[in-house]
Amino acid sequence: MISFRGDAHKIYLKMREASNKGVSYKNMKMIKEMQEIQDFYQSIETDTLKKLYYRMMKERNGSGIVLIFVTAVPWYLFLFSGPLEEFLMNNGSFLWLAFTIIYFSILTIMVTIHFRENAWATVHVEIIRDILNERNE
Repeated sequence: MISFRGDAHKIYLKMREASNKGVSYKNMKMIKEMQEIQDFYQSIETDTLKKLYYRMMKERNGSGIVLIFVTAVPWYLFLFSGPLEEFLMNNGSFLWLAFTIIYFSILTIMVTIHFRENAWATVHVEIIRDILNERNE
């Protein structure tokens, strides 16, 4: 089951596969994980949960060091492009290739981590928001 449509479609495919096999949705790992998070937040008193909600919103909306890295480092390299080019391309050296591979690897890893963390922060925020809304009704 390979899909390039994103996590939402992958979840749908897993749910459909479980349904076809007669497996209960409640026993699926991803559902259990969400239930554990929800149960934990339900055990916290409302005042503390509100404060936690505010903190989670800060985390979710924070720009973070990753985005600074993505935008600032290329400008920094541009400022020193002459000396950097001279150093990396010295006498037909392939040092520029190593630099490029390392730079883009680090960049890719950091951006991926940033967006995964942002997605998890959103999950927690939504669960907390739902619990607070239930308590206010």
